[in-house]
Amino acid sequence: MQTHFTPEALRDPETAHSEGIIRKCVHCGFCTATCPTYVTLGNELDSPRGRIYLVKEMLETGRPADEKTVTHIDRCLSCLACMTTCPSGVNYMHLVDHARAHIERTYRRPLGDRLIRGLLAAVLPYPRRFRLSLAAARLARPFAPVLDKVPPLRPLAAMLRLAPARVPAASGNDRDGTRDAGTQAVKRVAILRGCAQRVLDPAINEAAVRLLGRLGVEVVMAGGEGCCGALTHHMGKEASALRFARANVDAWSREIEGRGLDAILVTTSGCGTTVKDYGHMLRLDPAYAERAARVSALARDVTEFLSTLDLPLPAHPVDAVVAYHSACSMQHGQRVTREPRTLLAQAGFTVRDVPEGHLCCGSAGTYNILQPEISAQLRDRKVANIERVAPEIVATGNIGCMTQIGSATAIPVVHTVELLDWAFGGPKPGKLAGREFPALPVREAAE
Repeated sequence: MQTHFTPEALRDPETAHSEGIIRKCVHCGFCTATCPTYVTLGNELDSPRGRIYLVKEMLETGRPADEKTVTHIDRCLSCLACMTTCPSGVNYMHLVDHARAHIERTYRRPLGDRLIRGLLAAVLPYPRRFRLSLAAARLARPFAPVLDKVPPLRPLAAMLRLAPARVPAASGNDRDGTRDAGTQAVKRVAILRGCAQRVLDPAINEAAVRLLGRLGVEVVMAGGEGCCGALTHHMGKEASALRFARANVDAWSREIEGRGLDAILVTTSGCGTTVKDYGHMLRLDPAYAERAARVSALARDVTEFLSTLDLPLPAHPVDAVVAYHSACSMQHGQRVTREPRTLLAQAGFTVRDVPEGHLCCGSAGTYNILQPEISAQLRDRKVANIERVAPEIVATGNIGCMTQIGSATAIPVVHTVELLDWAFGGPKPGKLAGREFPALPVREAAE
């Protein structure tokens, strides 16, 4: 795509990087077939190609963002299906991230929108605040229908509906320190505790720690580590996102430079995509660029890491049909597609792919709060496709997808690592309590 950036504009390294991305786009339109918002809304400006034009016009002129551009950029899920489809290698992720930061700096949103975004940025990345807010949300849930009648307040209604009826107790895994794997430890890893997941479903990281420990992997919860920064990063709040990124780089660098790390594991695929991008996010910071790149190089989804280990025969293989939902941040953001399916099959489960698996479920961080109508359409489409394959369990690797899909189906939605922990000797996942599954012979599961 031809561009007309001025030499002055290109002196800004972020703009120069975006200009290079835009020039790679050949306007072929392949991305439109896999873009959830274009498929749902049918508007060219709600496709990656259309958004690239809007961003090009905005950045070329250096003008503040306008309402039209903000509307269509806000509707983007950052699912990155377009990057999987694109034959020209357009890095849409970095372009839309730059556009959002530009919007945050130059556009004054309506008061209601500013307040809701400010609330999300001030609460979600902080586990204690988030836990308190969920307790308050349970009390306020009856007011959701009233809030729905006032368009600017619909995100609050969506927030109340998504809040769980019960908040699990905080996990002992949240404490800093090392989880010993005994004298047979063969690897040492850090694991991201993060923010929202540790409040909504602490059983996920508990399952990961148990499974890794049985496999001889020592797990460390690094002091000073917290939110990965993804939640604020995707709202264009770059200063906040980079603060979180730097804190994590500091925390993990201390471990790398101390006893060393074989990997930095992430059990939330949305966070994994961001941590793997720290090298890019902090490339212009001389104090962090090298260490951030080292952290990104060590980052792995938990299933990526597990697939490199010699797993034993499953101790508790069960005869259950599992629909594997590949989160967008997993399949498009990290390009991790084979490992989760292979591990589930190795554990004895019958794994079925979901039709239209490339399309987003509509969670996308805070998208199901900020764009509830589009999100609900995508959720219902995803759930219908899942139910078409008649699974007994849904497995996925992202807490946002678990919450989104679980809000619209009676089929239990469980994290992939919980099923693996169960099959390889751990307890049955709590969401499967009361459900019985026939046991498989160990040899049959291995085959």
